[in-house]
Amino acid sequence: MNHWDDYRYVLAVARYASLNKAAGFLAVNRSTVLRRITALEIRLGVRLFERLPNGYFTTPAGDEMVAAADKMETLSNDVDRHLAGRDKTLSGTIRVSLSGVLATTILMPEFARFSSLHSDIKLEILTTYDMPDLTRREADVAIRISNDPPEYLVGRKLLKVARATYIGKGFQDADMLPALNWIGWSVGANSSQWVEESADPEKPIGVVITDPYATVAALKHGMGMSVLPCYFADQDKDLCRVSPDELLWSTDLWVLTHKDLRGTARIRIFTQFITEALLKYSELFEGQGVNKS
Repeated sequence: MNHWDDYRYVLAVARYASLNKAAGFLAVNRSTVLRRITALEIRLGVRLFERLPNGYFTTPAGDEMVAAADKMETLSNDVDRHLAGRDKTLSGTIRVSLSGVLATTILMPEFARFSSLHSDIKLEILTTYDMPDLTRREADVAIRISNDPPEYLVGRKLLKVARATYIGKGFQDADMLPALNWIGWSVGANSSQWVEESADPEKPIGVVITDPYATVAALKHGMGMSVLPCYFADQDKDLCRVSPDELLWSTDLWVLTHKDLRGTARIRIFTQFITEALLKYSELFEGQGVNKS
């Protein structure tokens, strides 16, 4: 008989096509994953994965097991969420997903304050720019800047997050500014789209930098100009806006959770706390904060 734990290992390897990544997800080491998969194949008498140079890929038998494992995982997560939704105690763990920039520039002091007020609640802060899958309990609460959050989530749209074009102070001279190209934040259409919508669509993307903190460093060294969230860039005294009063576009800021978890006491008190905390920074988020000139 196969156990749910066997299915978890198969599912992780199938999703990541990598023993190392599957091990990271399962919080075990690579050799444990390899040993479990190999033992399961021997016990079943069938190969579940093809070991190829570019990764592990399921065989037809592996596909069948993955399909079954996916259904088992969905059922397990559904039960977990429903039970968690009945929890009325102010204790336990809350997994919070948000961008690293938002965590470090705005919310870390608020997280510290929440933890001091509710010592029986443990926060797990997951910094990522990807939307977590809350149906799989990858997170309990997602704080996201998005105009189109997943429909299965519930929450509140708090305010608008404005963006502007920034350069390093010292490079805003009229003779230097025309020579500055764009610093893109992603490869492909995403970068070109906001360049086309900017005040200088004719300027090319000179360099692509995917990390916002590295982008700030590049701006300070005169490598170009870039569009950044105002709440992030306006707090840096070494940056300034190209046009002090011009905002390019804005995106909604949401605090989200799964509908099954909204009745959980610790989730409810956390989302209320963090909502009030974020609203304190509304001027900064909306581009009316400091360092506009």
